[in-house]
Amino acid sequence: MGLSQRLSTLLRSKANRAMDKAEDPRETLDYAYTRQQELLQQVRRGLTDVAASRKRLELQGEALKQAAERLESQAKQAVAAGREDLAREALTRRAGLQGQFDELQRQHTQLSTEQAKLEDASRRLQAKVEAFRVRKETIKATYTAAEAQTKISEAVSGISEEMGDVGLAMQRAEDRTQQMQARAGALDGLLESGALEDLTQSSDPIAAELDRVASTQGIDAELARIKGEIGTGGETPQLEAATTTSGEQS
Repeated sequence: MGLSQRLSTLLRSKANRAMDKAEDPRETLDYAYTRQQELLQQVRRGLTDVAASRKRLELQGEALKQAAERLESQAKQAVAAGREDLAREALTRRAGLQGQFDELQRQHTQLSTEQAKLEDASRRLQAKVEAFRVRKETIKATYTAAEAQTKISEAVSGISEEMGDVGLAMQRAEDRTQQMQARAGALDGLLESGALEDLTQSSDPIAAELDRVASTQGIDAELARIKGEIGTGGETPQLEAATTTSGEQS
């Protein structure tokens, strides 16, 4: 298959999909039902025209029949008056009218037959149109229900997908929280063990010097206290006593 043929097939496929999306089967069914009703109306109009034509033939036949009866009456009067020539003329005209009457009768019979066919066709078409209407409404109702169900399913599917994304986000948040908690615990352990300097302590040099001076003053005060105890004959520390005892034994 050539490139142009593949392109043409692709375009037709896209056009068909676009038409499928744009087409509403309910509108198509309503249009088909309207067309059937129009056809039924045409049959009914044809039936009305045939019935009207048949009625006109009946009226014409009645007029010819009355004219023929008048001519026969005139022929009788002419014979009674001894005017055979007038009687012959009246009977001749009557014969012509009879031919017309016979033709009208033939046409009337044809129209009657045609009217009967149209009436039967109208009844059958009416039944088909009514059956189509019932089926149309059933299909439309089914389609509407399926459409609603599809929309609900799509909505539920969208919610499910969204909740799935939310679930993944929550799982990632929980994992991240656990990682942060583990990191915080590890840092606390390192700080407690002294392996890691506590950066939260002040790094101000002045503050550090003040802390050192305070510590030195504390040691000097403790040393002065010990000297005072020794100078006043107080209790000798255990270390000195131990040294003296060791000298005596030697």
